[in-house]
Amino acid sequence: MTDNAQYLEDRLAIGDLLNGWIYRDQSQWDELAKLFHPDGTIEVTWFEGLASEFIKGSMRMGESDIGTKHLIGVPTVTFNAAQDKALAITNAMIIGQNSKLALGATCHNRFFDMIEKRNGEWKILRRQVVYDFGSFDFPLGFVEIDREAAARYPLAYAPLAYLLEKSGFPVQRVFATKGSELETTLQKETAAWLAA
Repeated sequence: MTDNAQYLEDRLAIGDLLNGWIYRDQSQWDELAKLFHPDGTIEVTWFEGLASEFIKGSMRMGESDIGTKHLIGVPTVTFNAAQDKALAITNAMIIGQNSKLALGATCHNRFFDMIEKRNGEWKILRRQVVYDFGSFDFPLGFVEIDREAAARYPLAYAPLAYLLEKSGFPVQRVFATKGSELETTLQKETAAWLAA
């Protein structure tokens, strides 16, 4: 296989891998698990740890009053020299809604995925997120927000964090936002991992 053909094959495989996040929205848990290596981890607003535990948490969320949907953009993908590691950065939207509270939130973010090719197959080793900005949604008309509670979180994901907290999935720490020191650190760490 030529270098160009290999690149296209790897690029297509990674695109399919990242689009597989739709399995979470469709509660296809076995398919979702296939996106990650066994030691794969994920860090998002309401969860940090092994992807296998994230899936269990997502199952619990699926049985709660909150529902979520993700819109996934086209990733930028950078390969290492050996073409067995890749860093993918993908624009995404997280849309959440709590039917009982008649309250929703939309959050624009970027997934930073550290992806490894093992035994000829690309899978996610680590998923992290940078949050860009968010807003509240009111499907049935305005609902009063506890502004003081919402203000505990960075503005970029405060609506989503507030919705998650009110739905029983509290956010435990501060996450990277656009232009933050945490984003700079994340960029440096992922670049160093790719170059190693």
